[in-house]
Amino acid sequence: MRTQNISVLGATGSIGRSTLDVIARHPDRFRVTVLTANRQVEALADLCARHGAAYACIADPSLVAVLRKCLAERGARAKVLAGTAGLVDASSLPEVDCVVAAIVGAAGLEPTLAAAQAGKKLLLANKEALVMAGPIFMDTVRRHGTKLLPIDSEHNAIFQCLPVHSAGESGGNGIRRILLTGSGGPFRSRERSELGNVSPEEACAHPNWVMGRKISVDSATMMNKGLEVIEAHWLFGARPEQIEVVVHPQSVIHSMVEYADGSVIAQLGNPDMRTPIAQALAYPQRIDAGVPHLDLFGIGALTFEQPDFERFPALRLAYDALRSGGTVPTILNAANEAAVAAFLEGRLPFLRISEVIEETLQAIPGTPIGTLEDVLAADRLAREHACGVFAHRQDSFA
Repeated sequence: MRTQNISVLGATGSIGRSTLDVIARHPDRFRVTVLTANRQVEALADLCARHGAAYACIADPSLVAVLRKCLAERGARAKVLAGTAGLVDASSLPEVDCVVAAIVGAAGLEPTLAAAQAGKKLLLANKEALVMAGPIFMDTVRRHGTKLLPIDSEHNAIFQCLPVHSAGESGGNGIRRILLTGSGGPFRSRERSELGNVSPEEACAHPNWVMGRKISVDSATMMNKGLEVIEAHWLFGARPEQIEVVVHPQSVIHSMVEYADGSVIAQLGNPDMRTPIAQALAYPQRIDAGVPHLDLFGIGALTFEQPDFERFPALRLAYDALRSGGTVPTILNAANEAAVAAFLEGRLPFLRISEVIEETLQAIPGTPIGTLEDVLAADRLAREHACGVFAHRQDSFA
């Protein structure tokens, strides 16, 4: 059995650390080759020293000297890469077999696309690459023979429930619907009128999952589920009306696929990202992920609810953006990233997040996607407009 050389993009985040935990349990199967981070220099240097990475990449090139110093202090001999060019190298180095794309947001688009262009085995957690540039990304995957394996828990569950275990090949085979589950986040049972003054700390207190702050806020608005609907469309070739969101507070069923004969196949497990990561790393084999067994008797009951599109308008906006196509999902994602960042910095009330997104979508017309520059231009324009919306209104908690 040949050892796989792994590049982990976004190594210091929750997905990255879960990936490294799984890798460390199977040193005969996997070797850490590249680790990247945005600005977390000391954390990156610690991980490089612990896992023996050959390369360390910091997205902020102004921190190269600091990173070299931190690596030297820890006795790590990793070669330093930096900036967008460094991230692209981290995704496409000849010695890398497998890339784990776990950078959050639009920042992960170019390195994730580079991994697809290089024909790497690609474990995808960066949903924004598909939301922003779905047609370009999937065309690249097909042209370069990239093995694309989703590691978002929901999309990995769908992948496991499909008859053809390959992204983009779920058409036919008697598939009626994809049932995309979500916990409903921390505000599932709270009325919209109660959410006006919630704090970033409240929004980030997810009931089941340990996640980064941005994705936690997306879960609280249910935009995360909306982005996952768009991702599922591209990964599995499903039409918008074939993708149904099901609120499942226990987060035990990670998603389901319904077939024409009435069968519904579900994937269950504890809410731990190491399960989908291990499944994808070892695919088509199965390995220990370090996750406790699922105690169905302890859980007792599984419940399901319809999503409330009035309380969580971000989900409606995502469906509308998917139906519109072109650069509209790109605009949606960019406006959301700008609004969430403002909320986390205390410059925008929680309920204004979806309002800023909707105002941006109304102001900027979508256009067809022909090239990556079309995507990046729409992204820039949407961010500028969204920032202008809440700067002009002087939204704040004050």
